[in-house]
Amino acid sequence: MPMNQPVAEGREYEARHLLVLEGLEAVRKRPAMYIGSTDTRGLMHCLWEIIDNAVDEALGGYGDAIEVILAADGSITVHDRGRGIPVDVEPRTGLSGVEVVFTKLHAGGKFGAGSYNATGGLHGVGASVVNALSSRLDVEVDRNSATWGMSFRRGVPGTFDGPGPIAKFTPGASLQKLRRAKKGVTGTRITYWPDRQIFLKDAQLSLTDLEARARQTSFLVPGLALSVTDARGPETTQETFKHDGGITEYCEYLATDAPLTDVIRLQGRDSFTETVPMLDDAGHMEPADVDRELEVDIAVRWGSGYESRTKSYVNIIATPKGGTHVAGFERALTRAFSKALEGTRLLKSGEEIIKEDILEGMTSVVTVRLAEPQFEGQTKEVLGTPAVSRLVGKIVEAELTSFLTSTKREAKAQARMVMEKVVSASRTRVAARAHKEAQRRKNALESSTLPAKLKDCRSTDVDRCELFIVEGDSALGTAMRARSSEFQALLPIRGKILNVQKASVGDMLKNTECASIIQVVGAGTGRTFDLDAARYGKIIFMADADSDGAHIRCLLATLFFRYMRPLVEAGRVYTAVPPLHRFELINPKRGMEKYLYTYSDAEYQRKVAELTKRGQNFKEPQRYKGLGEMDADQLSETTMSPRHRTLRRITVDDAEAAEQTFDLLMGNDVGPRKGFIVDGAYQLDAATIDA
Repeated sequence: MPMNQPVAEGREYEARHLLVLEGLEAVRKRPAMYIGSTDTRGLMHCLWEIIDNAVDEALGGYGDAIEVILAADGSITVHDRGRGIPVDVEPRTGLSGVEVVFTKLHAGGKFGAGSYNATGGLHGVGASVVNALSSRLDVEVDRNSATWGMSFRRGVPGTFDGPGPIAKFTPGASLQKLRRAKKGVTGTRITYWPDRQIFLKDAQLSLTDLEARARQTSFLVPGLALSVTDARGPETTQETFKHDGGITEYCEYLATDAPLTDVIRLQGRDSFTETVPMLDDAGHMEPADVDRELEVDIAVRWGSGYESRTKSYVNIIATPKGGTHVAGFERALTRAFSKALEGTRLLKSGEEIIKEDILEGMTSVVTVRLAEPQFEGQTKEVLGTPAVSRLVGKIVEAELTSFLTSTKREAKAQARMVMEKVVSASRTRVAARAHKEAQRRKNALESSTLPAKLKDCRSTDVDRCELFIVEGDSALGTAMRARSSEFQALLPIRGKILNVQKASVGDMLKNTECASIIQVVGAGTGRTFDLDAARYGKIIFMADADSDGAHIRCLLATLFFRYMRPLVEAGRVYTAVPPLHRFELINPKRGMEKYLYTYSDAEYQRKVAELTKRGQNFKEPQRYKGLGEMDADQLSETTMSPRHRTLRRITVDDAEAAEQTFDLLMGNDVGPRKGFIVDGAYQLDAATIDA
């Protein structure tokens, strides 16, 4: 644009257009930056922030119990027996310690070296962020033989003239001394109401997630009792988690297969120097070298299975995406096993092992503790401190080599079994790769034929193509006439496929139906699965709307979850929702369709009531017992046509919970499944059974 050309209206950009957010306004303006989202995940993240502060006190040796209460009025209370938030005046701000912690971003006792050594919180924003996103927050502190209290509304200190967040609020109050407390009693009670101006209406606290987090923390801090009380429903439930066995007990809890070894503890301590910005006497930030202590504690065991499970933590904060501590651990595994196998005749000349061979059947809990760890973001999912990788690797390699080369009878026998398992995994991997390469060469010379029963589509646009996995040949004939052959492919399966949760990989591949599904999807299985190679954009299970159909859908979901999980994680696996009932209207009124469909018994009852109220006559509704009862037009209109159908996407919001559910429903352990069925039997309304 020429320098003298006038600026178009609406494109001005002056200093007056800049918005300066003061205090906690930034949190309310951009909450997702601090808690990830404003749905259930963000709501739970706020609770984790408060609980983690209480756990940090216990981690430092102050207090051995934490109570979490979910009240019927929507409030959440966290009570710890730590030292209590400081109540004296902070000299630079002139505010009480409580007000500083709850109203100032990046303020707390975890920046310096005096109050905490290793903590989960380190950015100093957790309590203040929760305060900013709460319609009301009350804090009480037991300290100095007194109970002190203060209240806030959306981050602003003040007083309420009654209970709950809707009480009249008067801003401007400071910390008050409420009453005397017993000598020596200390702790903090925080009660808050999440602000529904911020969080989505359907965001709800998950008791399952809360109890899982409490259980996990009780393993990581031995001796700490965490009590969770849920008073939101008609009945109040309470459960307390306390484990004195630490991560050894946690590793045993996580493992699902028969053990080859006892739980092995790999422990050590080392130091490193880190360059960090520090405030000098003049208040300027200057780089300075700081000596850090790193404490490493890892529990690991090998079992007879093939799945690998690793849980990692930094100062008891979960790092689900790993980081430098996990990278150092995994590199050390390979070095230690390679070194130990050199002294045996198990590994033949030319053979080598890689990390994946060692991870088969391994369950591990990796924990490190250090001051001021570097995380990627406030959600703390990945540890980034560079020096940790080298030090963890050194400690693990030394400790694990000691176990693998032990001369003690029991340890020696266990080490031998593990090394034999690793070598066997290596040879299986090499044989599988050779078979795959041979198959590729064969495919290059002659075209590979897909199963004859596959009714493929004509389109080559993967994103548009859909594969319907259809239950039975009877439904296949109707589905062939109902589909759009341009982009909808059909693969019939006969009855119920193999339960792959109980079967080995070899048995799964020998099963005709499973092998056909994997071949048709065309992207491989397990670790070698290539999502980009999948031949269809949607995989849709289409089975009858009865118990057998539900069983078949569950078996198919198990197959995809276990061997083609990236498809599920990408949201490309669905179940079709066929109708249960069809209404045929007699002389329908203007604007009404002649045929109406309902997809559940509740919807059926509502539709009957609606038609009766309107005075609309209809024939006796038809109850579909299977897909084969519909003709092609009906199947297309209700179940297959993208314009009218309903699909239910299969997602993995929580892979761990999903895997536990599959193991309960499909695994080898019959006892828990029997208990699940018996408990469910008492909740079944016998009158609803379609017999």
